[in-house]
Amino acid sequence: SQERFPEAAAERAAQRQLLAVEELVQSERNYLGMLQVAAGTIRSRLSQIQPPPADLDGLFLHVEDVMEVSSRLLGLLDQQPLAPGDPLYLQTLCASFLGLLPDMEAAYREYLANYGTVTRLEKLYRQKEPLWSQMVALIKAAAPEVNATSLSFFLVMPVQRVARYPLLLQTLQKLTPEAHPASGLLRQAAHASVALNCRINEYKRLREVADKYKNPEQLSIKEKINRLSTHSIAKKTARISLQLKHEAGIRPKLVDEDFEALEGFFCALEQGVLQLLDNVQLFVLLQRFLACRTEEFDLELEGEREAASVQEVGTALRQWLLPTLEDRTRTLVLGPLLVLRDLLRGPRNLIRKRLDKLLDYEQICEKASLSYEEQAVASTYRPSIALLLQELPRFHSLALQVLWTVVGAFSCLHRDLAADMEQLLLSSAQQVWRWAESAVLDAARRLDTLCLSVQDSLKAPVAQPLSPSSRRRLKQLTDKHGSGRIYQLTGTAVASRDLDLSLSRGELVAVLSEADTRGDGRRWLVDAGAGRRGYAPSSKLTPY
Repeated sequence: SQERFPEAAAERAAQRQLLAVEELVQSERNYLGMLQVAAGTIRSRLSQIQPPPADLDGLFLHVEDVMEVSSRLLGLLDQQPLAPGDPLYLQTLCASFLGLLPDMEAAYREYLANYGTVTRLEKLYRQKEPLWSQMVALIKAAAPEVNATSLSFFLVMPVQRVARYPLLLQTLQKLTPEAHPASGLLRQAAHASVALNCRINEYKRLREVADKYKNPEQLSIKEKINRLSTHSIAKKTARISLQLKHEAGIRPKLVDEDFEALEGFFCALEQGVLQLLDNVQLFVLLQRFLACRTEEFDLELEGEREAASVQEVGTALRQWLLPTLEDRTRTLVLGPLLVLRDLLRGPRNLIRKRLDKLLDYEQICEKASLSYEEQAVASTYRPSIALLLQELPRFHSLALQVLWTVVGAFSCLHRDLAADMEQLLLSSAQQVWRWAESAVLDAARRLDTLCLSVQDSLKAPVAQPLSPSSRRRLKQLTDKHGSGRIYQLTGTAVASRDLDLSLSRGELVAVLSEADTRGDGRRWLVDAGAGRRGYAPSSKLTPY
């Protein structure tokens, strides 16, 4: 029949292709419209419920990014005054899809990785029957044409849509002849959509693994003992054995300088946050002792005016200034620090777990054939570390922003306290004024000391006072090699190869050569005195 009526067959093929193009574009418009209803009308109405549902913003997290990518795709198509049957229309569609692929991956992978939060929150809402009934009524009123009975009806659409792109594009590819001008672009778009889903699924899998390690189960000792098995005991024994070999220098360990630098910065950041939190908690506790009743003390002041002035200042401090300072400190300083401390727990668990996985990976690399479980460990380790290297700097940046904002707020609170005290004491006696000025300046000095301690924790200086033996060694090395070749260790160096030296942080050495015998600039030949010569990592040496 196709041979007898080739024109009719070609016309039917073109019609099927046109229907496939219209289905792809129209379904995209309908999909975007449903998301706009969910993120606009429904979200606005849900926010008006009193009290509002818990974590409503987390429910719609990353929806705007997905909507923005879909809107841009349709906008690029609408810019061209072309009909869906025009070959240039299909070319524009494929080119637009390929051009938006990076942004599409960034938006959809974060949404899909966060979709577990959507199901968790909806399950939480369902447990509160009055709240859930009110939410369902608002959802039905906002979109009566679809008869939706839950938020997941709308919020699952991005999950379904990104998985549907390969099906739509592959169907369109089958209906498009090879001679069509858009055939090459369509083939690229179909392959790219499949690869897009694979990358998103892999990212989601790695995020799920990271979330599992960030929030470990809180098990009792009995439950931990019940979970022990010969397999887990053998695995832990192998890890301990390998780690002991590393520490003893029997076997070199895999070194990841980028990760070690991030780990060191994280430890310094965590120490600074915890120290600042302890100091602020102690400061808040001491407010009760500062708010003493001055009228109960005999200050031996001459004249009734001076005594009354002191009592007036004390009353104002106890009833107004110090309670206000304590409340603002709890809100602006202590609260954010407690949240930041809790946020540090997840990265800390990941960093600890990374060492276990690294030891497992080292053992696997030596084997010629791997079991299914070992293949899973090998395929998970490197992508997981890559994700951790990508996420840790972002966490460091945000944590530092929070930390400096808190320190700035703490400084502003004391500046406000000083301004209030100045206004209060304008009419006071000169003796009271001198007392208040001394107290404010003392508080300012304590604040400077606190800020310096936080800075020292985040950027600990290497230079330390030298002991008598270190001064004698410095003189010997200087006389022998010159002052320009004296370097100091910024961190502990553990010997991992032949001819390597084990050196302590802050120890002084003289650099003899800035490369080893193979020309490797990462290992410098140094003289540590007392007849010790060997190699040390150049990354841990700084001019003295």
